Amino acid sequence: MIDQIGIDAGKIWNELELNGEMTTGALKKSLGISPFNLNVAIGWLAREDKVSLTRNGNTIKLKLK
Repeated sequence: MIDQIGIDAGKIWNELELNGEMTTGALKKSLGISPFNLNVAIGWLAREDKVSLTRNGNTIKLKLK
């Protein structure tokens, strides 16, 4: 499971590098990652201080630092 989290975090990082700021919904749709795996991988990236998160209502946007 830890390996998959790292793989998914890498996919998210690459997608943000390519497209810039994205919502969690757009990332899920683009990458086809389950909501649970997406959230865990985002937490991984946030803990490593690789992304910044902003929330507007129910929408969460991510961008690389």
